[in-house]
Amino acid sequence: MEEAPLVIVKLGGSVITRKSDEARTRAKVLRRLAEELCGPGAPRLIVLHGAGSFGHPGAVRWHLAEAPPPQGDPHRTRGAAIVSAEVRRLHGEVVKELVDAGGRPVSVPVAGVATNRAGKLGGLDTGPFRRWLSAGFTPVSFGDVVLDDRWGCSILSADTIALELARAFHPERVLFVSDVMGVLGPPIRGKRPVVAELSPEVVNSLSPTVGAPDVTGGIRGKAEAMLAIAGIGTLAGLISGLSDGALSRAIRGEAVYGSWAKAAAR
Repeated sequence: MEEAPLVIVKLGGSVITRKSDEARTRAKVLRRLAEELCGPGAPRLIVLHGAGSFGHPGAVRWHLAEAPPPQGDPHRTRGAAIVSAEVRRLHGEVVKELVDAGGRPVSVPVAGVATNRAGKLGGLDTGPFRRWLSAGFTPVSFGDVVLDDRWGCSILSADTIALELARAFHPERVLFVSDVMGVLGPPIRGKRPVVAELSPEVVNSLSPTVGAPDVTGGIRGKAEAMLAIAGIGTLAGLISGLSDGALSRAIRGEAVYGSWAKAAAR
């Protein structure tokens, strides 16, 4: 029997938390997005989320996205433990909203199934995601602190997790939900239009996000992940989570305003 379509959704930290206010959610936005994910006609889902104001400030403070100094850093493991605890606080709120919206979420933290090597993904066991999906649940994971066989520990972003899961599961589409309408292009008459279709040239012209702390590459990191996902044959889109109904339409396969990386032929 053919399996139902699968969609991977990554809720950006910028849309579910207030990145200028440490450890504070956008409660109404998070609740609405959970309701859209669990609404009628929703496909099978894997849901990921960023850390936003719960994780990025601490990751910057304790330099968890960088190599430790040659003499070591006695504060690194303590900082990693604090960041890990903070992102789990946010994760609990995400899972609770999905439960309250009528979903069947189950937490699948990557800290127990992934390792990094010098700040880059070394390996991710996707078996737990597959088993929970097969049992009828919605696996929910998040950007986290993981063991790093060169640095001791480092950050694994939800964008990277989305790419790795796309390689493993070949979903119909991967949706990155943000607080912006899409990737913004160069100014035209004083305004920056949304780039409807991503290309390597567009991505190469982007700079990492400035302003609120972001240790995962900002908008350029997301765009690079989207191109890589498209390269393995899966449509990837960046849409706004602040537009009511956009996410529910996108997971059903309807056309939604945003930036898209078209799937290469499989």
